[in-house]
Amino acid sequence: MSEVMLFIIVLIPVLWSILIPMLPFKKRSHMMILIEAIVLINSILVWTILWNRPEGTFTLLKFTGDLSVTFRLDGMACVFAGLVSVLWPLATLYSFEYMKHENHEKVFFMFYTMTYGVTLGIAMSGNILTMYFFYELLTLVTTPLVLHTLTREAILASRTYLYYSLGGAAFAFIGMIFVVVYGDSIDFIYGGVLHAGSYPGGDQVLLLIYVLAFMGFGVKAAICPFNSWLPKAGVAPTPVTALLHAVAVVKSGAFAIIRLTYYSFGVDFLRGTWAQYVVMAITMFTIIYGCSMAVKERHIKRRLAYSTISNLSYILFGVTIMTPLGLVGALAHLTAHAIMKICSFFCAGAVIYKTGRNYIYELDGFGRRMPKIFGIFTISAFALMGVPGLAGFISKYYLASAAVESGNTLAYFGVGAILISAILTAIYMLTIVVRAFFPQAGFDYHTIDDVRDPNWMMVLPLMLFCIGMLVYGVYSQPLIDLFTEIANGGF
Repeated sequence: MSEVMLFIIVLIPVLWSILIPMLPFKKRSHMMILIEAIVLINSILVWTILWNRPEGTFTLLKFTGDLSVTFRLDGMACVFAGLVSVLWPLATLYSFEYMKHENHEKVFFMFYTMTYGVTLGIAMSGNILTMYFFYELLTLVTTPLVLHTLTREAILASRTYLYYSLGGAAFAFIGMIFVVVYGDSIDFIYGGVLHAGSYPGGDQVLLLIYVLAFMGFGVKAAICPFNSWLPKAGVAPTPVTALLHAVAVVKSGAFAIIRLTYYSFGVDFLRGTWAQYVVMAITMFTIIYGCSMAVKERHIKRRLAYSTISNLSYILFGVTIMTPLGLVGALAHLTAHAIMKICSFFCAGAVIYKTGRNYIYELDGFGRRMPKIFGIFTISAFALMGVPGLAGFISKYYLASAAVESGNTLAYFGVGAILISAILTAIYMLTIVVRAFFPQAGFDYHTIDDVRDPNWMMVLPLMLFCIGMLVYGVYSQPLIDLFTEIANGGF
């Protein structure tokens, strides 16, 4: 019975979300209560099953041979499902205030809530076919969110997002087919299901397929050169961009690459090959590229989008080290970045919502008028920089340690990329902080008398994210121990 719950917690947000546009709410507050209750109850169910983890699998559909839609809760699934279930109720609460003056609100929350269930489906997929199914479904349910405002920019952004996602999925599909045909199983098995000699055409073909599949899944993780969709998606409402950039879409791409590398192809097969060096070099280039573009960008949400491009490749760099410690660093940054980036995006969204200002040069003096928002934003900036005592330091420390421990010469350059990125992160994040708190001499604060902190529905989630960054930074050992056990094939 407990295995059935794996499917039920995926199904609940999807089914209830379909009802949202149909229900005749007398007051907007009634809709808010219902949606928050659905999301919160589902998150409670997720954590209940995490604490009482079933050992078996639940097969929803069986096609032919080994092909089936199967759900399983292994250690990797616990990390991603746990992260999503913590952040989604807070993101939903924030979105109620932000979307108050938007049109088509019911449709928005239908897709917003549906995305929660689909993301959980990716997390708890028991095999590569199931993950691919939900991975494609994620594209379909998030495209209307990018399109929501129906402006010309939103239409173009949604087209770009759709084209890139479908194109990436085509390359990922090739990788899935090779796993299905030549793997020992399509299930996710730590160590992989492919090995030397699996493919009659030779190992070099398998390595090429891995690189193609890596880049295919990497589209959602905004890997270079397939990342232009991410800054363009910033035209969507901030609750959407925060989930695209911090939780649902981009983290699903990184999660899929972890599954592909450690659970399908296997690091014993990949380590030391030209394929490892190719994907590692791409991740290092993306780290520097994202930070460099963020320094140049003047639009606050697009600057944070380029920051996301860089930080996602931190995760992928840890994956491409292909050691247990590298996976620990990848998981540490996957979780830390989710908290840091959703916090910074929501701070930016609060500024846009309350003032209508979108550009960094318009933020002079805002720190005094919005002390809560910019105080929290400052902490998220320090965390992204990797200041000790905050979440970002922990993940960067383990990534650098893994690179050095691996003995891989190319990985040493990755440490340099991380250091350069830290400097550039300080530049593009602190520029915003300095403008907000220290405007030029003689600045007239009366010009921003209309600027105020938002209400509690926006501030409360941000405060909780801020606490999360602090706790992660000073008390991360339990999580690191969990990641270490997962990275060594346990849990």
